[in-house]
Amino acid sequence: MRLLYHLPLSPYSRKVRLALAEKGLDFELKLEKVWERRPEFLAMNPAAQVPVLVEDSGLAIPDSGAICEYLDEAYPNTPLLGRTLAERVECRRLVAWFDGKFAREVDDNLLFEKLMRRLLGRGEPEAAAIRAGFVNLRHHLAYLGWLAEHRKWLAGDTLSLADLTAAAHLSALDFLGDVDWSINPAAKEWYARVKSRPSFRALLADRVGGMTPPAHYANLDF
Repeated sequence: MRLLYHLPLSPYSRKVRLALAEKGLDFELKLEKVWERRPEFLAMNPAAQVPVLVEDSGLAIPDSGAICEYLDEAYPNTPLLGRTLAERVECRRLVAWFDGKFAREVDDNLLFEKLMRRLLGRGEPEAAAIRAGFVNLRHHLAYLGWLAEHRKWLAGDTLSLADLTAAAHLSALDFLGDVDWSINPAAKEWYARVKSRPSFRALLADRVGGMTPPAHYANLDF
């Protein structure tokens, strides 16, 4: 059985979990406390970051981007990077947007400050960073809503890795209760469609010790 080393609220781990589920690939989850810097894990990924996917063959693939590219090449029956060159370009652009720009402007100010800072033993959250994260989140929801209003899915006519990536980041924040979905109804409607897919069920069942998600987190009609 293939293994996925992960953290429950890592958006990058969640993205890979969704991709594996959409492709119908079985896998087991293995919690990896990256701050412990286990030598066995560092041998697979010297960057000490999740996710890392280990295939039955023993092939270890670190980094969510590399994993998802690998999955689309190795298991092409359910393509997630787009079917045409134009779709693949747009999908990759949006994946880079959420894994890069969104992560820097929102995740680093909310998810890191409110959760990872404590786990890493780096003191109390910085209030200014949290305020900035909420302001930035509003701008990103506006852009997400615009995409949702003008396209069937974020990168075009079919569900793609762009949708899974955006939903992975937002679902981690939603677990913390940080997403005000009333800000943009179009973004909320898009997220409800992604959230209702069978691939999302395991994410909605996630629980983290000492934390309780808001009531709407696992509600498909939120």
